[in-house]
Amino acid sequence: MAFKPSAIYKHKLLMSDTKTNINIFKSHLTIKSDYVGGKAKPHSANGQKIHKLSSNENLLGSSPKALQAIQDCLHKLNEYPDQTDIRLREALADFYGTPMTADHFFTGNSGSEILELIARAFLDPGLEAIIASPTFMPYRLFSEKMGAKVIDIPLLAPNFDLNVAEVLAAVNERTRLLFLTSPNNPTGSYIPTETLEYILEALPSHVVLVLDEVYFQFTDQGDYTTALPYAIKNKNIIGVNSFSKAYGLAGLRVGYAYTHPDFARYIRQLHRPFLVNALSLNAAIGALADSAFLQETVNLVQSEREFLYEELDQRPIQYWKSQGNFVLVKPPIPPKDFEARMLEQGVMVRPVENFGAKGCVRITIGTREANKAMLSALDRVLN
Repeated sequence: MAFKPSAIYKHKLLMSDTKTNINIFKSHLTIKSDYVGGKAKPHSANGQKIHKLSSNENLLGSSPKALQAIQDCLHKLNEYPDQTDIRLREALADFYGTPMTADHFFTGNSGSEILELIARAFLDPGLEAIIASPTFMPYRLFSEKMGAKVIDIPLLAPNFDLNVAEVLAAVNERTRLLFLTSPNNPTGSYIPTETLEYILEALPSHVVLVLDEVYFQFTDQGDYTTALPYAIKNKNIIGVNSFSKAYGLAGLRVGYAYTHPDFARYIRQLHRPFLVNALSLNAAIGALADSAFLQETVNLVQSEREFLYEELDQRPIQYWKSQGNFVLVKPPIPPKDFEARMLEQGVMVRPVENFGAKGCVRITIGTREANKAMLSALDRVLN
């Protein structure tokens, strides 16, 4: 029997011709992002070796134990991965030790997804987040995608110190997140323990301090701290971490965070089933057991960092000492021109003006071979 529209249905059809168009898109999801990720390594037309010092990757490669864990599960890729991340969270609890438990952690596909989960959990239109530029741009991006207002309190010249007084003055009843990075990307600066504790004590109970510490393994300052001592005490703090840097697993996109169990449980509600793929999950568990590779990586970065300081001191270029696996420099020519000229010499570097560091370029600390190549390229560009 043929379908015959009812009178009500015909009325609705007529109404649809006359009603006003309604925008179904959320205004805060139509924003343009000024964050541009690092470029992939290009193929050299003349066979020249390209040293990629633009994305803060591990120049030693990947954790061997992580690679073995990947190899061990390749024959099971026809099967779904673990439905939850409990095995990884238990491995993290073992790595950090008592009193940390699996309940203190949540995981995701990269440190960036961890940041996005936090923004989704705590931000909405009408609420606010505070950042301190120059810094990692996804803090702003993810906050604005939730419709929140972002308050930027720039770091203080000349050493990129946190403007503590202004940060705290920006807090109001609408503030929900304070994004801080230590060591900070791209400046390499860090937040001393005394400063972090002061901020934590001053923040009202409705504000969560998000401490991005993905470079913490490379620090060597006695007054540096992670979020760990405060998460154990159930403070309103979340420590954000990644397996991309020290463990060399950037291509697998796996990250984690720890906080007090109530926060972690709340954020894990945003997880979808089978959140972390089998390769990433098993590789991360393997990497946590690879203390030898981690120590080799840390030793390389810290020793080569000092080598670069000595070399850069002899050249006419401004730079800032760093607690990360990178160094921020300010070349005497525009960053984009500097990037292009360094690439002509076989070295990739990263302009970071979109992070808020005007006129600056970030250079990853690599092996001695890569660092010497960078210095030779720098000499040719500066001359």
